Amino acid sequence: MSTQAPTFTQPLQNVVALEGSAASFEAQISGFPVPEVSWFRDGQVLSAAALPGVQISFSDGRAVLRIPAVTAAHSGRFSVRATNGAGQATSTAELLVTAETAPPTFLQRLQTSTVRQGSQVRLNVRITGIPTPVVKFYREGAEIQSSADFRILQDGDLYSLLIAEAFPEDSGTYSATATNSSGRATSTCELLVQGEEPVPAKKTKTVISTAQISQTRVTRVEKVQIIFHSCHFFLCALGPSDL
Repeated sequence: MSTQAPTFTQPLQNVVALEGSAASFEAQISGFPVPEVSWFRDGQVLSAAALPGVQISFSDGRAVLRIPAVTAAHSGRFSVRATNGAGQATSTAELLVTAETAPPTFLQRLQTSTVRQGSQVRLNVRITGIPTPVVKFYREGAEIQSSADFRILQDGDLYSLLIAEAFPEDSGTYSATATNSSGRATSTCELLVQGEEPVPAKKTKTVISTAQISQTRVTRVEKVQIIFHSCHFFLCALGPSDL
């Protein structure tokens, strides 16, 4: 396998956390060889000594930084850098620690839609809340996990469920829930995936050749002549006195 420079398939997102609560940064990284990951806060290398209680992990391309109980002093600019022999990449986001709270609110709700089989489907919601809400998507009440077929994406306050290729069996009721320490909000929609339309049967036509038409006419004429001659013969055989 050829070398591949690190790429962020899911970059860091800004986090607003309530003072005393846990705060996490997560990023998904690809690259070959497997990149080495480093974290920074306000441009300085981050370590357990510099930020007591911080938890850092990197597994299966997923880089996570977690602070169990944040204070106002934790606010700042956090970065994660991925490096391998083919290059490097960096993703940066802000952590804001606040004493204020606000329940999740939908700025944009799910929309009911009808699509054709094989289409790509994107269900979007925009959500605000303090601390930053945890957003999950569901189909018929069952939580959807990110996979090759269903991807859950985030870009700021925009959360999306991406269905790579929709099939009729994907039809149903979808919902998004946003939860934080101040409350919970839900948005619901219907998705209808229509199957392929049946191909109408071709109409068949019976083609009669000119020769067949001519032969039919000749046969009809012969039949008429035979009937006429038979009637004439019958009349002659009877004679005038027999009528």
